[in-house]
Amino acid sequence: MQQHEVATMDSPVGPLMVGARAGRIGLVAFADDADAVVRRLERHVGPMERVDEPDPAGAVAALDRYFAGDVDAIDELELDAIGTEFQRSVWRALRAVPVGETTSYGEIATTIGAPGAVRAVGSANGANPIVVIVPCHRVVRSDGSLGGYGGGVDRKRWLLAHEGASRTSLFPPVATKESSVASR
Repeated sequence: MQQHEVATMDSPVGPLMVGARAGRIGLVAFADDADAVVRRLERHVGPMERVDEPDPAGAVAALDRYFAGDVDAIDELELDAIGTEFQRSVWRALRAVPVGETTSYGEIATTIGAPGAVRAVGSANGANPIVVIVPCHRVVRSDGSLGGYGGGVDRKRWLLAHEGASRTSLFPPVATKESSVASR
């Protein structure tokens, strides 16, 4: 059984479970989804023995700095991305998306040399076990609208706003009397 250091931390987007093995981060999950993410990881590596550790591989400290406004604090963390080779290629491409920018599934598929694999990229994005650090929240629909997010659209919107993403579609239009009349 492999030993994984784990901690639960508070964040502006809710509690996060953070985990590492051998000094590399393999898990950052919203606490309400953490058990499902751990089960997916265990399908790849077998049962995980969880050992409490206040700051696995420095991830808690880096995430605290990220949430405090140092959005680059998570960039240099070493990852132990557990998944298929295809999933890992998608996750590497996601980490290359600059803070404050967004991408689409199609753009990621092209980046990894698999332009016809848009749905598979979407599945890999949804299976990401290292949220925030592997910024799956930076993927939006090709029309620029937010689309879905495993952690919920409100969390996605918060993370993108925190990082300074400027696409106007991140924020729903404010209904005014004039726009209500014009849309009829």
